[in-house]
Amino acid sequence: MTYRNGAFVVDTREGWIGQVIDSAGSRVHVRAPGGGAEWEVPFSVLRLATREERDEVGLWPRGTRSRKGCPECPALELAWRDAAEGGDKLKEATALVALRRHGRVVHMLPGGRA
Repeated sequence: MTYRNGAFVVDTREGWIGQVIDSAGSRVHVRAPGGGAEWEVPFSVLRLATREERDEVGLWPRGTRSRKGCPECPALELAWRDAAEGGDKLKEATALVALRRHGRVVHMLPGGRA
């Protein structure tokens, strides 16, 4: 079994929740939810985080807006794609930062590890 990029997992050595960003061989690279420090974990000490564990660290808690049906997400994504197609790297980077900031501010609570 492997974990797809973006999956929330628990590092059972410390009980920390992380989001998978990459894997190589028997090692998996994870990052604190919402961004932050990265660390490398042996695959053998990981397991998928439960919904309750994700809620405990503030991932999509009650009252946080879902991405589904968000009127701002498609517009921000379209602006990013248009900038990328236009070839202007500065505009593309600025649009990507705006898209990611919106996701963190509107759709997730700030926080780090559990």
